[in-house]
Amino acid sequence: MEQRQVGRSGLWVSRTALGTMTWGKDTGEEDAGHQLTAFVDAGGTLVDTADIYTGGQSERILGRLLGAAVRREDVVVATKTGHTPEGYRAVDASRRHLLASLDASLRRLQTDYVDLWQLHVFDAATPPEESLAAMEEAVAAGKARYVGTGDLKAWQFATLATWQRALPGRVPLVSAGTEYSLLNRGADHALRPAAAAAGAHLIAWSPLGRGVLSGQYRDGVPPRSRAALAHMAPYVEPYLDGRSRRVVESVCTAAEGLGVPPLAVALSWAREQRGVAAAVVGPRTPEQLEQILRVERVELPPEIRSALDDATDDGP
Repeated sequence: MEQRQVGRSGLWVSRTALGTMTWGKDTGEEDAGHQLTAFVDAGGTLVDTADIYTGGQSERILGRLLGAAVRREDVVVATKTGHTPEGYRAVDASRRHLLASLDASLRRLQTDYVDLWQLHVFDAATPPEESLAAMEEAVAAGKARYVGTGDLKAWQFATLATWQRALPGRVPLVSAGTEYSLLNRGADHALRPAAAAAGAHLIAWSPLGRGVLSGQYRDGVPPRSRAALAHMAPYVEPYLDGRSRRVVESVCTAAEGLGVPPLAVALSWAREQRGVAAAVVGPRTPEQLEQILRVERVELPPEIRSALDDATDDGP
């Protein structure tokens, strides 16, 4: 699997990343182990989690698998912080919370450090210099190798990145996480240029449009799909509208012409966009991951990429 540099840093990651948001709920530990082993065997390195995924179970499962199923040094572990669902406010990027949450993540992950520590959300109530100072402290202590952001708006990312670049020697933000696919190209018009200006790259999550770009919903909702699950249906339903159906048909037409599954077209498009370091897939089963790994080498011809660009660009 191709490895890519993240921003202007020394961090390199696989261009396809394994997302673990479902681990501990829709994906059991045994299946998670099969996924991780298959992913690393295929050359994958970047594994993405967060302190809030399934109440910390995602990190716990990954921690038990590191060293048991795969070697820790073969995996680039990325986690996130900032959400406080059990707290008195929804987000908290204070030094107190960030450093405490990192220590808790390290305990769950059973590791001394994370490779990429990401600020999951923007906290308007905490001065940005305080949040960034906590991230600097984590790097200085060896608990985090690199830092980035998880899901911030372009101006929020630009604010933090500019602060870090204001004085020499500060630890730069090397990545910006965002949802990005043929069904959601919002990052094109603000975040992607902001990241490029700061020397950072995107970590694009949900490149398959929350599973819709696989084409599985063309004839309704399959019984075992995400949209059929009560807790996941609200996540998928926004992409089951008329516009999304038209995009899916364009993807399926391209896939038929190339003789590949629709997911190969959608994943290749997102992964090959300029400024994208990695596309994060979130398979619930080992079989779904196998389908993704089988099309890892698919590259879109320029004319098909251009046609998809034209069919999905809604402008700024």
